[in-house]
Amino acid sequence: MKLHKEFQYVYNKGKNQHSQSVVLFFLPQPGVRKVGFTATKKLGNAVKRNRAKRRLRALFCECSNSLKDGTYIFVAKAAIFDAPFEKLTHDFNKILTRAKTFT
Repeated sequence: MKLHKEFQYVYNKGKNQHSQSVVLFFLPQPGVRKVGFTATKKLGNAVKRNRAKRRLRALFCECSNSLKDGTYIFVAKAAIFDAPFEKLTHDFNKILTRAKTFT
């Protein structure tokens, strides 16, 4: 996903789930599998924001095969930099479970 209006549509119509380091916005759509990763300028410069998005992409790749169809947006929080990868994995799975996205 790249268009601003696509992100805004999911923000307004989708369900959201929060954890300490990640926020998930999910909109179920049969036959559609889209994903977006964002990190705001509050997190720091471009290097830090890109690092946060890379960490989110790596987490998504681990569990993408077992997810329902729909549009996913993952928003990084500041705690993503300090947390070890195991903690991020736990947070990531927790928000996906709460949003009922696993098949």
